[in-house]
Amino acid sequence: MSSSFSTPFPLPLPLFRAAGVRALEAAASASPLMQQAGNAAATRAADLCLERAAPVLILAGPGNNGGDAFVAAARLQQRFSEVRLVFAGNADSLPPDAAAAYRAFLDQGGTVLPEIPGVAHWGLIVDGLFGIGLTRPVEGRYAALVEAANALARRDSCPLLALDCPSGLDADTGAVVGAAICATHTLSFLAAKPGLFTADGPDHCGSVEIAPLEPALVERAAPEGWTISPALFSEALKPRMKNSHKGLYGNAGILGGASGMAGAAILAARAALQLGAGRVCAGLIDEHAPAFDPAQPELMLRRPESLFEVDLTALACGPGLGLSDAAERWLVQALVLEIPLVLDADALNLIASDPKLAEALRQRAAHTLLTPHPAEAARLLECGTFEVQRDRLAAACAIAARYRAFTVLKGCGSIVATPDGRWFVNTSGNPGMSSAGMGDVLCGIVLSFLAQGLPPEEALLAATHLHGLAADLVATETGAGGALIGLCASETIPAARRLWNLWNS
Repeated sequence: MSSSFSTPFPLPLPLFRAAGVRALEAAASASPLMQQAGNAAATRAADLCLERAAPVLILAGPGNNGGDAFVAAARLQQRFSEVRLVFAGNADSLPPDAAAAYRAFLDQGGTVLPEIPGVAHWGLIVDGLFGIGLTRPVEGRYAALVEAANALARRDSCPLLALDCPSGLDADTGAVVGAAICATHTLSFLAAKPGLFTADGPDHCGSVEIAPLEPALVERAAPEGWTISPALFSEALKPRMKNSHKGLYGNAGILGGASGMAGAAILAARAALQLGAGRVCAGLIDEHAPAFDPAQPELMLRRPESLFEVDLTALACGPGLGLSDAAERWLVQALVLEIPLVLDADALNLIASDPKLAEALRQRAAHTLLTPHPAEAARLLECGTFEVQRDRLAAACAIAARYRAFTVLKGCGSIVATPDGRWFVNTSGNPGMSSAGMGDVLCGIVLSFLAQGLPPEEALLAATHLHGLAADLVATETGAGGALIGLCASETIPAARRLWNLWNS
């Protein structure tokens, strides 16, 4: 197995939104942060510039991100013969530190250009236009520079390094604001920002590295959120006792499988079983549903009324549930159970359309976990999908607070939010997961962990991260790299089982 999927576990990254980073900067006001950032940028740029004879293009903006670029340009100019710096701003309007960096660059013999010069081949392009200082859409001249940088990087197959955050990307949300740099590498100063890892962030950041600058200061600060790592749920990872039996690992139930959608419930059930639940019962609504699963005969398939007669440890409701009156009746019965409950798919749609069901959800005494995709999240929040995707972090936190439920907002950079306002961003997974049934598998993994006794937060963090890593493992082993076209949801189940056994060994 690839070393990238083995222990020891990497530590989760602390995440700060722009306001939190500004607070860190204020706390370090006595330190030469711009010099440190520029030096770090120059070091990273030099590492990336494999073609030493080719010129380096640096774009400097009108704020402190431009100041970082000026410092980096001065350092790089000492190491490379050709550094071309384009300044998109007014020198008289630069902030004090950036103005000092601008003058130092000129005093060193640097030249400031108003436009990108015609060069046959660039060895490296550095984006220092806006960073996290963006307050409005990138338009006009700035958009032209962004688009030119992207085009030149593609033309020359050269690295494009973004300083702090790709210009045009909202560092808090990961949403593109106007035109945006498509970096191959991003060097984030002081700390990581959530927008680098969710929504459009991964498509625009490339490889993300952190230049802590003042590590002791960051370590003392209280992060606003974290990336997900197995280190967050490591206490749940341990080998099973040899003296074991199936009764120790829970009875997992799944309610769903309306006409034409039995596969969704069966996928969830298979995932729950293969990730360790002691027994798995699926209550299928379709009167003509199969009596057993030939590929997984260990599953117990039955009618919904029989499911509720089982002494369940945890229940998932939603995969293939449908929106019929019968589905709603079974959902009402599920909501009153005093066991951990996972709600997915049509269970979420039914709750979003019925205030009584929503209130019943809020009043539950046992833990509830919600696994919406963006469209389902929009229905739960009574807004549009665009609003959800524009600020995925805020949407996930709003759902968790409104419904008093642990929530994962699925998608690129899935967001896990807790009812008390904490949040985490997942960094595993790949575009191959854009296929039917992936959510059903995730639902089944969450259910399995709950049935085995994991606390709800750990169960949701572990399932979300594990599922993405399983898809990454399948992509790696098939030689598809970071994206796998044609990845099927069922393929991630045995991969997730392999990883989970490795982590628990």
